[in-house]
Amino acid sequence: MDGIGEGSNGYGGDDALDRLLDEAGLNRSVAEIRALVEGVNAAPRGTDPDAWLGLFDRQRLTDPLRLQLKALRDELARAADAKDAPDHAARLAALRAELSRRGLAGFVVPRSDEHQGEYVPARADRLAWISGFTGSAGLAIVMLDQAAIFVDGRYTLQVQAEVSASQFQYKHLTDDPHAEWAASVLPQGGRLGYDPWLHTVGWVERMRSVLARTGADLQACPDNPIDAVWPDQPPTPLAPVVPHDLRYAGKPASEKLGDVAASLRSEGQAAVVLTQPDSIAWLLNIRGADVPHTPLPLSFAIVDDEGKADLFIDRRKLVPGLDEHLGNRVSIRDPGELGAALDALGADPAVKVRVDPATSAAWIFDRLLLAKAKVERGADPTALPKARKNEVELEGTRAAHLRDAVAVARFLAWLSRTAPDGNLGEIEAAARLKELRREGDLFRDLSFETISGAGPNGAIVHYRVSEKTERRLAPGSLYLIDSGAQYLDGTTDITRTVAVGVPTAEMREHFTLVLKGHIALATARFPRGTTGSQLDCLARMALWQKGLDYDHGTGHGVGTYLSVHEGPQRISKVANTVALEPGMIVSNEPGYYRTGAYGIRIENLIAVRECPDLPEAERPMLSFETLTLAPIDLALVEPALLSPSEIAWLNAYHAWVRDSLSGRLDSETEQWLLVATDSITS
Repeated sequence: MDGIGEGSNGYGGDDALDRLLDEAGLNRSVAEIRALVEGVNAAPRGTDPDAWLGLFDRQRLTDPLRLQLKALRDELARAADAKDAPDHAARLAALRAELSRRGLAGFVVPRSDEHQGEYVPARADRLAWISGFTGSAGLAIVMLDQAAIFVDGRYTLQVQAEVSASQFQYKHLTDDPHAEWAASVLPQGGRLGYDPWLHTVGWVERMRSVLARTGADLQACPDNPIDAVWPDQPPTPLAPVVPHDLRYAGKPASEKLGDVAASLRSEGQAAVVLTQPDSIAWLLNIRGADVPHTPLPLSFAIVDDEGKADLFIDRRKLVPGLDEHLGNRVSIRDPGELGAALDALGADPAVKVRVDPATSAAWIFDRLLLAKAKVERGADPTALPKARKNEVELEGTRAAHLRDAVAVARFLAWLSRTAPDGNLGEIEAAARLKELRREGDLFRDLSFETISGAGPNGAIVHYRVSEKTERRLAPGSLYLIDSGAQYLDGTTDITRTVAVGVPTAEMREHFTLVLKGHIALATARFPRGTTGSQLDCLARMALWQKGLDYDHGTGHGVGTYLSVHEGPQRISKVANTVALEPGMIVSNEPGYYRTGAYGIRIENLIAVRECPDLPEAERPMLSFETLTLAPIDLALVEPALLSPSEIAWLNAYHAWVRDSLSGRLDSETEQWLLVATDSITS
């Protein structure tokens, strides 16, 4: 573990720590410090293992106290890591005993937390604890006599590698819906338990409707039965919550709160309940580190129609001075007070309260309805403003992509020298790229776990490399690397597919078809009001002409030093009513995957912008600005398959990359870049 023992001779004991706290004038007990440090250890360690010390008044933090705090953290981390290998059969047996005690026939275990986010803290990773599955999406249903785990096509191989077939049946989320399966195995009158904190109200309504057809019942549990049988469940994470500087945010929190208030007044609503931590982080210009790779402070908020907010967050993770940053419009309240605050919203039957049904836990709705509040279902009022980046955010994103491009160019040049000998592995390659990114200014973390897939592993869309699955980059194969970084001024996400040695004609053809789709989307012009689902076919058309396709979406929204997967906009076959608007950032990532052979994906981030260069346009038009700067492997391009305009785009893109990075690279990488961005002809 990073940082263990660094700068310390070991923990001197509670008495010594108590003395040092007293000498520093810090009015905290050792028990409080231990609880704080356990919460710190429950959060990702991050690239700066000492960032958590910012939770203390640094002027009072003496060197001996600092070293002992670090030593205590290391000691507690070692104790937490010293666990026996998980016995999932025993865990299942314990859960079933608890379900039987509660009179439940089964229980639903989603991969989610109270905020319905993509990343969950260790405390909330109940699906992994009960089953061993570590993917980012999935759900299990544990019955008293059987169990099943449901995943989508991204994880069909991973689930088989991580979850015992003797304990769980493998099911596909789409082909074998979990609601239908549960209805088929529940006995007449059987009660299926669920945690209302971990599901949206829409899920509850759909699930209850399906079960009702068979005489079964969906039962909300007052507490999670897994928590009752998880003896060493990690505590709530306590990573530092810090201000996000206005030079990166571009707009003060007071103005954002005013905009939310105006949105509420326009709908005749008195308040909105915000449950998404990225919404709260954006709204209040704060950032945290409670979950991996996304700078989120886990919290809830209620904003009223006057622009005042109650922030429900553990005060222990607020760095000194954050109160001043938040200002007098924001009241900090304990998370345990959220229920009472929701009850208070029901005191006046004329008061309307907005809650987003797509992202809010069913518990929120249940509590409000129990309090007789007038609940109105509506979109999170921060979602669209957050997606429409202001000029400061866009400039920061451009700067972040330029710094990221330096790291990616250095990596690709290194890869060209290292991979051909066949000794380079997926893990080492991913580590090298992370190391190069860490050298860049304002770097804070990766934006997601790098997908580093050689040969057949590249065909697994959300492949996660491990020592068990790692492959070498063999000559004659393709290598796919999908990666990104979090910088204070922007978030990046890029995929490049590289030929190791000489590619086959088939590889070149498929790569070029993907490239044609990428170019078609990058160069699209479209009228205001167009949605991403209307543009999705542009990226697929060349593949479709050959009877080929890919199963994932073409583009997802991206935040600015926030989530790398941000809504509400997207580019996908799945219908979406959210129009693309200037300032939105989305990915452009068509692909092709030949199972057991190779995967191909070309991903750049693009920003929606006005399209002023159409003087004869009869209506307002939009286009895309490409943000990502990195060579596209020319060894995989078949020029004969490209039109003159597509060749012109590729040459212009490479010229832009070359000119932008000129003078920012070492001489060896500069020479590589000149070749990698050379012009091609038909």
